[in-house]
Amino acid sequence: MSDPERIHTDVLVIGGGPAACWAALSARETGAEVVLVDKGYCGTSGATAPAGTGVWYVAPDPAARAAAKASREELGGYLAEHHWMDRVLDQTYENMDRLAREGRYPFPVDPATGREIRTGLQGPEYMRRMRIWVRRRGIRIIDHAPALELLVDDAGVVRGAAGHLLRADRDYRIHAGAVVLATGGCAFLSRALGTNVDTGDGALMAAEVGARFSGMEFSNAYGIAVKGSTITKTAYYGYATFFHEDGRVLDGAGSARGRSVIAQTLLHERVFAQLDRADETVRARMRLGQPNFFLQFDRRGIDPFTQRFEVDLLAEGTVRGTGGIDVIDDACATTVPGLYAAGDAATRERICGGFTGGGSHNAAWAMSSGTWAGRGAAGHALRSRSLGPGNLRGAGRTGLRPSGSGKVSAADILAAAQAELLPLEKNYLREGARIEHAAHALDEVWRHAAEALVGTDGPERVRARRAAAITAVGRLMYRSALARTESRGMSRRSDFPNQDPTQHHHIVSGGLDTVWTGSDRPHPAVAAVA
Repeated sequence: MSDPERIHTDVLVIGGGPAACWAALSARETGAEVVLVDKGYCGTSGATAPAGTGVWYVAPDPAARAAAKASREELGGYLAEHHWMDRVLDQTYENMDRLAREGRYPFPVDPATGREIRTGLQGPEYMRRMRIWVRRRGIRIIDHAPALELLVDDAGVVRGAAGHLLRADRDYRIHAGAVVLATGGCAFLSRALGTNVDTGDGALMAAEVGARFSGMEFSNAYGIAVKGSTITKTAYYGYATFFHEDGRVLDGAGSARGRSVIAQTLLHERVFAQLDRADETVRARMRLGQPNFFLQFDRRGIDPFTQRFEVDLLAEGTVRGTGGIDVIDDACATTVPGLYAAGDAATRERICGGFTGGGSHNAAWAMSSGTWAGRGAAGHALRSRSLGPGNLRGAGRTGLRPSGSGKVSAADILAAAQAELLPLEKNYLREGARIEHAAHALDEVWRHAAEALVGTDGPERVRARRAAAITAVGRLMYRSALARTESRGMSRRSDFPNQDPTQHHHIVSGGLDTVWTGSDRPHPAVAAVA
């Protein structure tokens, strides 16, 4: 294989979704040179690109903002923080205006008022416009270039990343003054729409340099989908009635509340649904807002409003959950110097607490945290420009530099990890003994991977790192779930069914060979954005 391509820049953004694009724009506007690398094609890869999403967009009216913040506090176990919610609401309002003016996004217009409707975005058009905007600002985009490991200097400061150019079959090394991880969450390759690139790569790289995580127990999101489909538009099932296999109504089943009833029933019989609670006006609005949701029915000759159809639950992990890399200040810096996190790669507890924010809160967090992380990374990089790259080493281990001999395949590691992470009775319907068993099993998977998982060429190394990342995220998730001995937010345990007021804190975690957990009280960030 030829020598790696070497690139120098101020800020390296890893990822290709909305958080990555906003981070790249913000860093460039702060005066930094920026390179963005995406494992797919920036603008079409990731969970946002193939679907529509709501946006937590609220006009700056005190009463409306107060209601917006209060609406999810109880669901989230009162772990959200008003300081962060206020900042996200402000930044989202500003960014949506910029998206209309500078990004040239064609928002629909309300015929009654003549005003643009800015409470939602069509993912394909949104990301197409973001890619154009990023390129227009002179930011270099490198597609099909998965990052495999972070580069650190002798002091442990993150100074770039190394990866592989899939199209050219050549490695690369990018030396940077700071790095933004906007790699998305981890859905454990469950096949949920758009999540084939959301495999926890950023989490693995962050853990390898010693970053702290928060809220990883809130990573057991499962979306409702038509059986055999990949589309998990759970909000639409708020208009559904659910049924037993024999046609009886499934009492207590629902989308926002009552999903556990569906999960319990799926363990021993099929479950069906019908969107029979949507009137004609709502039906038309649903079809206009999410046309791809209805393609699966149209192709099968099913009218979901008048006919029943079989449903399943697909794991969405930290993509729809709230856990991720911890951010320690208003600039979305991590606990590791030179490393910043944004979007689904970062914890969203600050605005959602312990319950999923769905698409709307996550969309607002992506554009807001991306803006702050890009600005913070640029400030850090520009202050350290005079230092030069120095001696950099790759921090990657499992899947790149095995500790022992022998060989285990990425496919075997992935299958073993998924066997502990995907089943409803292990991850969603949580109980202490089952979690403990799954956690120990994943520890063994990790040990085998650390000793013998390695790829001999670029694509094999990408698959090896993907399997390692999924395993690492799962271990952080289960250890955090064991540390929260109560039911709060979306982390509910049958052996601890009640909320414990003494556990009103974040569960923080980290580590690789040995996963550690601790607690941290909710508190407002006090540092100013750089």
